[in-house]
Amino acid sequence: MSERNIRVEPIDRQAVEDQEVEIVERKGIGHPDSICDGVAESVAGALAREYLDRVGEVLHFNTDETQLVAGEAAPAFGGGEVVDPIYLLIVGRATKHYEGQTIPTETIALRAAREYLEETIPQLEYGEDIVVDVKLGEGSGDLQDVFGEDEVRVPMANDTSFGVGHAPLTETEQIVSEAESRLNGEFAAENPYLGPDVKIMGKREGDTIDVTVAAAMVDEFIADLDAYADAVESVRAFVAEVAGDHTDREVNVHVNTADDYEEGSIYLTVTGTSAEQGDDGSVGRGNRANGLITPNRSMSMEATSGKNPVNHIGKIYNLLSTQIAEEVVAEVDGIRDLRVRLLSQIGRPIDQPHVADVHVVTADGVALEDVEDEINAIVDTELANVTEITRKVIDGELTTF
Repeated sequence: MSERNIRVEPIDRQAVEDQEVEIVERKGIGHPDSICDGVAESVAGALAREYLDRVGEVLHFNTDETQLVAGEAAPAFGGGEVVDPIYLLIVGRATKHYEGQTIPTETIALRAAREYLEETIPQLEYGEDIVVDVKLGEGSGDLQDVFGEDEVRVPMANDTSFGVGHAPLTETEQIVSEAESRLNGEFAAENPYLGPDVKIMGKREGDTIDVTVAAAMVDEFIADLDAYADAVESVRAFVAEVAGDHTDREVNVHVNTADDYEEGSIYLTVTGTSAEQGDDGSVGRGNRANGLITPNRSMSMEATSGKNPVNHIGKIYNLLSTQIAEEVVAEVDGIRDLRVRLLSQIGRPIDQPHVADVHVVTADGVALEDVEDEINAIVDTELANVTEITRKVIDGELTTF
């Protein structure tokens, strides 16, 4: 029996699917908050890999305070222009000097930001439509010993903090998550008029699901108001089709509900993101570590993106708790709803949380005692292998927003 403090108990409330009202949100990859998350995480990954290449270990850094100040644009059918560029400031700390080596952390950060933005928001001209600056204070230079050739040392928690994860996703959560990813994937690939700033809000009230989509349209590919209306309808029909893959409930899809065609007020952009026109952004204000904002669930307010993946609990435990929840649901039959909460204590090994708390809603006919040992074993194994989270983050196998 493990000596880790693992608790498994029933939830004394309904599964989320049984609640009368459910709300789910996702801010797409081109949303100003998601831009900050994406850049911060891209820079974090680049720094971690550079440290590994240069000194064989991940040194101290954090880039989770990145901020975006919106610009000003003049969109027009057929193509407008950015009048005042977006300003993005990469903020944090990084180890710049170690054992006689000087590491060009700010150059690494700028390169990573440029590559991420060029891939994610291709209409955004780097250096013209967006100006990126970087201010990284000096890190402590502490060596984080988790990738050595010899026996792996489990790092100590950097903070007393917690992470939360849940599984399985409800129908509404699946619809919101997949609709955004597919709009920014296959749909945008065939329809370049759709910008990456796609925000989706799902509301289930009883057995009726309303999906509200805010979709930034790129003016270069929109000839006139009729073409805009056609683009909006194409997005609506696509999201309705995605929703139909996940539910038999009634689904209503609404797109760009603030539009006023008579006044000519529509969601038209030059670059495909609202960051060009008055919408600021910040790391940690958007999606949680599982890519969703879920007020019906327990959530941590930690900013996951940009944090050091070695011992920063705000990153590790949010990702690990989600991974544990998904693994338990995949491996153990008879679970309708599951929540995992991991609490650290500063200075304590990260594989020994202050408590690992698992709350379960079982299916009819399944008692908690029937599944408790299996759940315990999975949680214990995942905690014992906690440093794998670090490797997965650095290798780009896990997303943080």
